[in-house]
Amino acid sequence: MKKTWFKRALAALCALTCAVSLAGCGSSQSDGKIRIGIKFDQPGLGFKKSGTYVGFDVDVAKYIAKKLGYTEDEIVWKEAPSKQREAMLQNGDVDFIIATYSITDERKKVVDFAGPYFVAGQDLLVRKGDTSVRGPEDLNGKRLCSVTGSTSAVTVKEKFANEVQLMEQPGYAECATALFSGIVDAVTTDDIILAGLASASRGRLEVVGKPFTQEYYGVGVKKGSNDLKKKINAAITDMEKDGSWKRALADNTKGTNYTPNPKYNPPVPNGKGNK
Repeated sequence: MKKTWFKRALAALCALTCAVSLAGCGSSQSDGKIRIGIKFDQPGLGFKKSGTYVGFDVDVAKYIAKKLGYTEDEIVWKEAPSKQREAMLQNGDVDFIIATYSITDERKKVVDFAGPYFVAGQDLLVRKGDTSVRGPEDLNGKRLCSVTGSTSAVTVKEKFANEVQLMEQPGYAECATALFSGIVDAVTTDDIILAGLASASRGRLEVVGKPFTQEYYGVGVKKGSNDLKKKINAAITDMEKDGSWKRALADNTKGTNYTPNPKYNPPVPNGKGNK
């Protein structure tokens, strides 16, 4: 009787813990898995390919997971669309997100960031040979595509082109398709993302090559996860010191002629952009 009562009490306690804490039953801490949010549709960064996941963000995530004590087999990859990232962290759907996630003051109100681990620059993608758009100042009266939930389109509208016609899509692949077909005149987001799209287009698209912002990519974690932030920052520092960061970037941008701005890269974790 006592054993039965004890088992029931233990089960009830576990169920309660699951309901209120990420550290409870069924979380990565109890099932030996770590859940990481990435993009599935960004060539060169986070891309799902034949059941595997490749890209610079994926390599950084694997390195961090290893430093946290997880093997690649213990990683559960979760798709993290731009507009869903904050909710995924707040709900405990993932342990951290590494998905071209720019650190902003607005986002820091609801989630925390480790990093930055990379500094990109916002740029424009156009059809090969199109000289009508050579920078954001040329976008007035033009049709521009970006992804719902990203900061890129807002930046263009606020700082450069009030009269731009904005089309928002759920992913960058959809924006690239709209550009191919002539529905829009340009796509805007960070240069490293655009480089991957240009590479995947087999020469039909090109990056303008005049970045006009600095985007500090952070690793998103649930608000208040101070210990996890410290461990992730330590992992990023190690990755930069041992050459793994440089190798991962070179491997994932091969053939794109993309070179990150050496003034900002590699960045200092918990440095500028994450104060």
